[in-house]
Amino acid sequence: MKKVLGMGNALTDILLQIDEDGVLEKLNLRKGSMQLINSAKIDELRTLFDFSKAVKATGGSASNTVHGIAKLGGEAGFFGKIGEDDTGKFFLDDTKNNGVVPYLIVDKQQSGSSTVLVSKDGERTMCTFLGAAGELQAADLSSAPFEDYDILHVEGFLVQNHALILRAVQMAKAAGMLVSIDLASFNVIEEHFEFLNSLVTKYVDIVFANEDEARAFTGKKPKDALIALSERVDIAIVKTGKKGSMIASKGVQYNVKACKADCIDTTGAGDLYAAGFLYGMSRDLPLPVCGQIGSWISSRIVQVMGAKMPDRLWEEINVKVNQIIAVS
Repeated sequence: MKKVLGMGNALTDILLQIDEDGVLEKLNLRKGSMQLINSAKIDELRTLFDFSKAVKATGGSASNTVHGIAKLGGEAGFFGKIGEDDTGKFFLDDTKNNGVVPYLIVDKQQSGSSTVLVSKDGERTMCTFLGAAGELQAADLSSAPFEDYDILHVEGFLVQNHALILRAVQMAKAAGMLVSIDLASFNVIEEHFEFLNSLVTKYVDIVFANEDEARAFTGKKPKDALIALSERVDIAIVKTGKKGSMIASKGVQYNVKACKADCIDTTGAGDLYAAGFLYGMSRDLPLPVCGQIGSWISSRIVQVMGAKMPDRLWEEINVKVNQIIAVS
């Protein structure tokens, strides 16, 4: 079985449900986007929302993905940076308790967090305070973790630090790893398009994108965006919500149906799709089967608040995943 190393922002998610999307306009936030915020913005959020009602869990896109892989029985690690505080300790303990090997550097800054505002339709708008997570630098990287893994999965949010992400993918390639990236957010793509375009073309083997991200990256609608992405990477995946997902590799396309779900929160849906897909790849399963596993897991996560599920739900998920594999 192949091993997956995730690299990304080590964040603790703070999830809040909002009654009206008008509050997003008041905060100057684009619905469905990810915005970096400072401590002053956190204070403003606290005046508008009751944080005592928030759901908290370890988060960060790549962290969510490797967490899911471990829960499926795969082998996974995570590389990131935390603060020397209670939030950092929580992140470290939770990572280990969920079967993920931690490669965490401790910094003196406050640990990072992401306040996730969840609209009534389940869409999430993320306000991210990077803190120590944002202090991860190219100089922090060492070759040792890369040599022990087969796939490097990087979250697109790291594209804010060009030197870091470039050094990581170069080290992964030197170690003979496949490189996977989740394009993260349409506004991140818009702000870093030229760099991200070059990165994907030169170094990436697997790319995950939703409709908005695929459009921001290629300027095309989902089907055409899939083709455009597949011309640059070995495996391209475009997720289309309730319509399912599409996969393209070496000129062959596959359509994967969405699984029915009562959606209350889309936080982590893309991350867990990637978890299922990469877990399938780690077992050398056919690409359509990888997509089916990803689709099933993402349909379960949208039925709970946040990007983490209780063990009882993971037990049900593993039963279904084994059934999917058995008939493939």
